[in-house]
Amino acid sequence: MANTTSAKKATRKIARKTAINKSRRTNMRTHLRKMEEVIAAGDQSAAMEQLKAVQPVIMKSASKGIIHKNTAARKMSRLSARVKALGS
Repeated sequence: MANTTSAKKATRKIARKTAINKSRRTNMRTHLRKMEEVIAAGDQSAAMEQLKAVQPVIMKSASKGIIHKNTAARKMSRLSARVKALGS
């Protein structure tokens, strides 16, 4: 347990930041799950619309440090490829 005032404040800050990060991560995963459902349905036009909604969420997560920027780029690339494959 923290003893000093500064350590107690740091603990409070970490708890706040953890809650915010958890919320953002949950939001991102929810969007990804919806994207997976649309892809599974096989409708390319709906998948394109969902992809446009998912992209800013993933990129914002990367900019906020929830996921690494290369992870975000990889996720977007793979999702884009899967949506493109629906058309053929």
